[in-house]
Amino acid sequence: MNLETLFEKFDLFADAPDAVAKMRELVLELAIRGKLVAQDAADEPAAVLVRKIQAEKSRRKGPIDSLDREPDLNDNDLDFVIPTSWEWVGTMTPVLMVSDQGKKVLTKDILATGRYPVIDQGKVFIRGYCDDPGKVIHVAEPIVLFGDHTRETKLIDFDFVVGADGVKLLQPVCIEPKYYFLTLRWLPLESRGYARHFKLLRAARIPLPPLAEQKRIVAKVDELMALCDRLESQQKERETRHAALARASLARFADAPTAANLNFIFHKSYDISPADLRKTILTLAVQGKLVPQDPKDEPASKVLASGAELPDGHIRRRKIVKRAPISSKSELFPDLPPSWEYASVQSLYDLNLIVDYADGNHGSLYPRSSEFGDAGVMFVTARDIADGRVSWNSCAQLNEERANQLTKGWSKGGDVLLTHNATVGRVARVEQEVGKFLLGTSVTFYRLNEEFIHPSYFYHVLCSPTWQGQLEAIMEQTTRNQVSIQKQAFFQVPLPPVAEQRRIVAKLDELMALVGALETQLATARTAAEKLMEAVVAELTEAERAMRTPPQPCFDHDITPMLND
Repeated sequence: MNLETLFEKFDLFADAPDAVAKMRELVLELAIRGKLVAQDAADEPAAVLVRKIQAEKSRRKGPIDSLDREPDLNDNDLDFVIPTSWEWVGTMTPVLMVSDQGKKVLTKDILATGRYPVIDQGKVFIRGYCDDPGKVIHVAEPIVLFGDHTRETKLIDFDFVVGADGVKLLQPVCIEPKYYFLTLRWLPLESRGYARHFKLLRAARIPLPPLAEQKRIVAKVDELMALCDRLESQQKERETRHAALARASLARFADAPTAANLNFIFHKSYDISPADLRKTILTLAVQGKLVPQDPKDEPASKVLASGAELPDGHIRRRKIVKRAPISSKSELFPDLPPSWEYASVQSLYDLNLIVDYADGNHGSLYPRSSEFGDAGVMFVTARDIADGRVSWNSCAQLNEERANQLTKGWSKGGDVLLTHNATVGRVARVEQEVGKFLLGTSVTFYRLNEEFIHPSYFYHVLCSPTWQGQLEAIMEQTTRNQVSIQKQAFFQVPLPPVAEQRRIVAKLDELMALVGALETQLATARTAAEKLMEAVVAELTEAERAMRTPPQPCFDHDITPMLND
């Protein structure tokens, strides 16, 4: 199998993460390893070219200075075999430094428009413009710019002005400038953050082919990168079409939220993410559109009119709401079915439908690190909550003596937990059989009167866009990433009849299981595509293969039959 076949079979790899980017990396890797084009025995070998480079550099600037001297090389640097007509050389061997002294323009002086483009070490190719002709670097032959801080490389073939600091300008000598540019793009330099990297560049080496082969490599890379551009464009176009189909299929599901219609949008063409599906299903659930209403159900208004008795033995805590509510977007609260009602958290608490809600221990109540150990009472913090559950294995444990001194933050099985500080919006339903445990600063517990509010329904409300949107509204209007217990008191809860809550929970269990199956299918497809692509890349870049003259990709086994299956 050759690289062209790989491009023809791209659809098999399209599901792999960053598929096009990996194709670009593969093209570059093969080019630098001498496996992209055939070698020609008639080409003048690179060893001769190196001598010409040194002679030309001496002619242009006198004896080779310290920047041009070959670094000390270790055998460990030879991590792959290059063709016999190639040479390993220092990165500075085939270039001269171009001075930019007195020609740099300060960032504050860069114009939005002007006569001369300003190029710096940022990711954007042209940073801005400058009108000062005295700062122009005139380009007779292409120059490669290297960003000392960013490691960005740019090939420049027009007059320009240098922007900012940390830029090195390299003039290729007697070689194909674009080939040198490709080698710097390929060169795996270690990242040092915003520190300097030119020292690493000088100490590195690159493979240098004969000049004629350099030109063939550049032409082939241009051809294949253009193919990558087309593949990328096709992917974006396909994603746009898929997005339109996804919206249509989600609308169809919203009109009739059945398992059959959910299966309809499992089709690969629709490309709907499991996260979007879950959000749609939860939205339908809390708007009264997931299951039909039954006129025999006792409406929520009747429960809200009379309230409920407290469970035996429960002592109420007084809730003091000190702050006015912060407004949420009206679209979060569409009209509900006649048998439903919106009710605030505080009103549900006042009516005993929410038995208790409180946050965890903080301030002077928060235990010291020395009071935690390998045994004692489970202490749940925000980091222990993910994917709808508490990860008990990750929880710290507080010694019993200290735990018994704490009068707040106690939670138990059946409660619904919400993270509200720093990490906001994670929700967990605590297993019924779990005993008492303690909560840290960033977690609120909700304890429901299960005769009137099904804990699983309330859990889904907290996961839904209706509740999460209220959390986002709070954080958009404040400077801190937290939602206090006082603010949660004003949150609106869509409350259906109790019987309908049970039907909603049953339907959600059914549909979420199907979404979980979809997620598994997508993950399996991505993994398979990624593994197949890795196998192809490994085969095409395998270093131990003997080089041919002219070399053709030749392998002990061929995975082309796999691609045709």
